[in-house]
Amino acid sequence: MRSRGIAQWQPGGKDEEHFRLRMKEGEVWLAEAAGGVAVGAYELWWDDEPAWGVQPPVAGYVHRLMTDRTAAPAGLGRALLAHAERRIAEAGRELCRLDCLTSNPRLRTYYESAGYQVVGEQPFKAGVTGGSSYGVTLLERRLPANDSPVG
Repeated sequence: MRSRGIAQWQPGGKDEEHFRLRMKEGEVWLAEAAGGVAVGAYELWWDDEPAWGVQPPVAGYVHRLMTDRTAAPAGLGRALLAHAERRIAEAGRELCRLDCLTSNPRLRTYYESAGYQVVGEQPFKAGVTGGSSYGVTLLERRLPANDSPVG
């Protein structure tokens, strides 16, 4: 991302404790290539008050969807997003929600081309672990009904 002029995530910005908390409160998924090399990942949260406020339990929230563009197969980002959508539907929830930096129009276009609709803006989202606030665009996609919740 940095080589393309996108200053969204900084190396070392999320430590081991961040991911332990995400695994405790939600899910962290990794995609591996042959040899066990990680080539993609995403976090699935079951609420997201910093961006969406208090909401009824009707959605899952995708965060940090990422792929290694030098090693991942084409289409891995969409495959990971589809995996997240299936997990959310299996949990009996009807919406997949996510947000992206307002200052990253390429990412917004990516999500819109995957069927997500802009439903709002959050101009002052505060970082989960504190720090500065930043503006995000809120997007969501209605998922097909799933009659087999995860149990």
